[in-house]
Amino acid sequence: MKITADSRALVTGGASGLGLALVRRLAERGARVLATDIHDERPAELDGVAAEYRRLDVTSDVDWSAARDWVVENWSGLDLLFNNAGVAAGGRIELSEMDQWQWIVDINLLGVARGCRTFTPLLKEARAGHIVNTSSAAGLVHPPRMSEYTAVKAGVVALSETLRYELRPYDVDVSVVCPTFFRTNLTSSMRGKDESAQASAAKLIDGSKRTADDIAVIVLAQVEKGTHIILTDREGRVAYAAKRFLRPVYDNQMFKAGARMARKD
Repeated sequence: MKITADSRALVTGGASGLGLALVRRLAERGARVLATDIHDERPAELDGVAAEYRRLDVTSDVDWSAARDWVVENWSGLDLLFNNAGVAAGGRIELSEMDQWQWIVDINLLGVARGCRTFTPLLKEARAGHIVNTSSAAGLVHPPRMSEYTAVKAGVVALSETLRYELRPYDVDVSVVCPTFFRTNLTSSMRGKDESAQASAAKLIDGSKRTADDIAVIVLAQVEKGTHIILTDREGRVAYAAKRFLRPVYDNQMFKAGARMARKD
């Protein structure tokens, strides 16, 4: 789908990180953009950005219905849905608590499912549109001590694949974004009792050379090409290829990673 000045796009998690970068890049192209996030008032981060803003808690059916009603009333439909909002958690399985699991499932997986469920009828009726779900390379490859995060991100990949087949007869496309680490504020949302795992994740995120804007540029280019699994960097492509085609090598590297972590306990 070509992104033009006529395109109508909704972005969740649009006030920070990759969501904010997508909002800015879409607005620069002249698209009509609805940025959504959990803030009651329009965040300062959106100052100077030609985008509308609404509060949308992705765990709330009421908020999703209100967003759909706004889109219908103001735009008469939607072309691009970016289910991007997400949080982070991880660590050793015995240190994870069930309320932490419920929290990340509600936001990272069910938040995406709610968005797809809410807007699919509009897209099917129009027989056009593109759903873009943000997962992670962790949805394709599953390192140790990331069980909550890999589980929900794998769920987003599976949901996206199912919907790709389900919605193709209605000319609705689906992409899933699977980046590795890039500089963002994801660590500010991180929960968990495994402090060493959190410290390792923060180091990888903060030390990355890639920015959210770098990822956003790649995502929009690949959306226009109709790419289903959007791997935004070489590390992710190599890891995913190793899992698919060199499984013994992949398993060996993951076992080594688990052993290195265990030695630090």
